[in-house]
Amino acid sequence: MNASHDWLKAFVPHALDAEQVAELLSRHVATVDGVHRLKAELAPFVVGQVVASEKIPDTKLSFNKVDDGSGELLEVVCGAPNVTVGTKYPFARTGTRMPAGLLIEKRKIRGFTSNGMLCSARELGLGEDHDGILPLETDAPTGTPLLDVLKLGDVRLELDVLANRPDLLSQRGVARELAALTGIPMELPREIAVVLALGSPATGAPSPAHGGKLAAASGGATVVLDDAEGCPRYMAVVIRGVSVGPSPSWLAQRLEGVGARSINNVVDATNYMLHGFGQPMHAFDLNALAQRTVVVRRARAGEKIRTLDAVERTLTAEMTLIADAERGIAIGGVMGGEDSEVKASTTDLLLEVAQFEPRRLRRTRRAIGLSTDASYRYERGIDGARLPELLAIAAALITKVAGGRVDGVPIDLGAALPGLSDVVARPSRIAKVIGVPLSPDEIGRRLASVGFGVTPSGDDRITVRVPSWRNDVLREVDLVEEVARLGGFDALPDELRPFRPGNAPDDPVHLLALAVRSALVGAGLYECKPLPFVKGGDDSHVRVDNPLAEDEPHLRRGLLETLAKRAEYNLNRGEGNIRLFEIGSAFARAGSGVPAEETRVGVLLMGARRPLHFTESKPPAFDAWDAKATAERITRIAFGDNDLTWHVNGGGTEDGVASSINSATEHETLWTISAGDRVVGRVVQVRLDA
Repeated sequence: MNASHDWLKAFVPHALDAEQVAELLSRHVATVDGVHRLKAELAPFVVGQVVASEKIPDTKLSFNKVDDGSGELLEVVCGAPNVTVGTKYPFARTGTRMPAGLLIEKRKIRGFTSNGMLCSARELGLGEDHDGILPLETDAPTGTPLLDVLKLGDVRLELDVLANRPDLLSQRGVARELAALTGIPMELPREIAVVLALGSPATGAPSPAHGGKLAAASGGATVVLDDAEGCPRYMAVVIRGVSVGPSPSWLAQRLEGVGARSINNVVDATNYMLHGFGQPMHAFDLNALAQRTVVVRRARAGEKIRTLDAVERTLTAEMTLIADAERGIAIGGVMGGEDSEVKASTTDLLLEVAQFEPRRLRRTRRAIGLSTDASYRYERGIDGARLPELLAIAAALITKVAGGRVDGVPIDLGAALPGLSDVVARPSRIAKVIGVPLSPDEIGRRLASVGFGVTPSGDDRITVRVPSWRNDVLREVDLVEEVARLGGFDALPDELRPFRPGNAPDDPVHLLALAVRSALVGAGLYECKPLPFVKGGDDSHVRVDNPLAEDEPHLRRGLLETLAKRAEYNLNRGEGNIRLFEIGSAFARAGSGVPAEETRVGVLLMGARRPLHFTESKPPAFDAWDAKATAERITRIAFGDNDLTWHVNGGGTEDGVASSINSATEHETLWTISAGDRVVGRVVQVRLDA
């Protein structure tokens, strides 16, 4: 998730630099993987003022004297027609590298020496030129960094937000945490400080005209909710008289700060709400909707819609479709359709904000193979309780940047998904888990700082009301984590304290895996942990109903299926020295029920046995005897001194070897290992084609 430092400052006015914010968030909230300065290539440019100018005869050039704040006037030749004495312009001093790569050097031009360059918007990468060099309307003194004047020096923070924290997928969500950590109250950014009062919504009733389905009308538009399971709540408002065009610079810069591109003022406003508040929204061209009606329903099997990415998609009856009176206009929670998109000629809008059921939406997204910023947030859960507030903010923002007026009151059908229950926390339990005694007041202060409602209940109990945006907090231990992280994990004691071991013995397979892992790591092997999914080749593989990837929908039959893929991956990148092992599960069919699962050990040895010695031309390579020795080491750990029988060319191959590599690959079993009547291991030689 990308966070904009300037946008966070608009929510929480603070004096921290981006690196300090990144450190604070990494310690308490989510790891910041990167800090990227935008427009860093403009850092060398400064504000310069032309104090004298004269035309060079028989040319379109002018000879100017420029004050760049260095204490002396610089002579500069310029070919732009709009040079004006007293005006300030972006200035590149000698030695500055232009965004396009040109190095500014002292040059002789028509007998005059030019020391630097007055710059245009195009030369700075800020857009096309209109009247030559870019005039600056600023009171900043000469020599001021250009980024400070144009306010283009935003810093993008790249946060690693885990799936259980959807509240952090917005600028406001991250700002809420920053406010708690700095003690600075959070506020609405100035650009949206004025929010429209939309009036009491039309909540709708079963409509005979629409088959008894829940429906409401306002502003000349009608909304029908026919799939409350897939879309528990749907809100809309009509805005008339908008003028679609380019966004103001501040809005485009907000989106650029988080890595989004500007499209037009209406679409940018909805994207502002998505990135700023974590709420996906969509604006339809009202006049493109048949009968100015929106119907939220299940799609019909085989129904098609052409989405905004110009792809025609086939739907199933399990998907929620936003339709008008005749056809689909959007795949609910994923992407809008081409037929109703906002265009330059659009004057009237229907602005929607909704909540979609996460699991159904996830199945929809996987089925159509389309992931969007909207579906990413809906799948993890949005704050349905705040839809009215966000709709009012969005309507105010659109009328500010695109004009127009709200027609009628909002339509509000359905209800938000059920809220979270209160959770009881015990200060004694919190102290025991984190190792630091905290007073109930301190626990309450920390939790309240990020929006939890706290009520002391006496007898070592605190009742905590979980806010609507924290769907990850369900149990007392979740509150323990909140208290610990807000105080700082680095503040927790790291000494080993008295503890009572559990009464349940460790699982024998776990203990055996620890012993095998220790032996193989000690022998110089590296452990890998690939996912147990493969392409599969025949009916002996078990297919997963809901695979993570369609090209690997089966469970592996043996570990060599995935280890062979690791060999291919390394060889394709020129690395032939491989020593890997895995301790994992293999699967086999077991009738019509759950597949049989067995824990196995797999080892892959290829290439050099050890590093090159200076006396050698090349190091010795692994051979079959190395593999046999490794297999014997593992079986001795597993079966002790029990009699093990080795069979040369024992027959058969490790399940799945052939299906995991290309058909030209040769493979054979060199030895099998038996303990009693049971085959417990194989040494397999695989020859990969060059």
